[in-house]
Amino acid sequence: EITKGPIAEAEAKAKAEAYKMVFAEAKLVDDKNEDVNAKVDSSKEFLSSHGFTSSTINEVCIAKDEAGNALGFVMTLTSSAGYGGDIKFTMGIKADGTLTSIEIIGMNETKGLGEKANDESFKGQYSDKNVDSFTVIKATESKTGDDQINAISGATITSSAVTGTVNAGLAFVNDLLENGVGGMTHE
Repeated sequence: EITKGPIAEAEAKAKAEAYKMVFAEAKLVDDKNEDVNAKVDSSKEFLSSHGFTSSTINEVCIAKDEAGNALGFVMTLTSSAGYGGDIKFTMGIKADGTLTSIEIIGMNETKGLGEKANDESFKGQYSDKNVDSFTVIKATESKTGDDQINAISGATITSSAVTGTVNAGLAFVNDLLENGVGGMTHE
């Protein structure tokens, strides 16, 4: 009971730092938008209806500049399909649908294999891409498009878990943008 407060405080700080890493242009993060929060509350149904059964949207915030103008979204997601259990990460998506980057904030993947999901060589593949979804290809295959992610050698389950949940986040935010939730629409 004594450790609950400090643990929650450390987790909140780690999440805030991760949000800065995935959306550097954002100076403010608004987690109080009622329309966005209502969509997050009902996101399980949205994800299930789109085939994302192992993905959870934990939080979605509006990323804003110094003047309070909306730039896009930052979000925290969890994949339950990791080899070692849950993989929790943050990602940023601009108002035009561009994925800025992802940042892993919690996982228990295999040392030397799945844990490489946190290496820039893997997670960097998602950065600054404007695609509807990503597909995992073998680590040895050559990419033919921005929508392809080379799997981590020996860790296809981890690679697919992260990619599937990134795709869930993209689909969710695209739905927000298409419906003008959070005051933004596709630019």
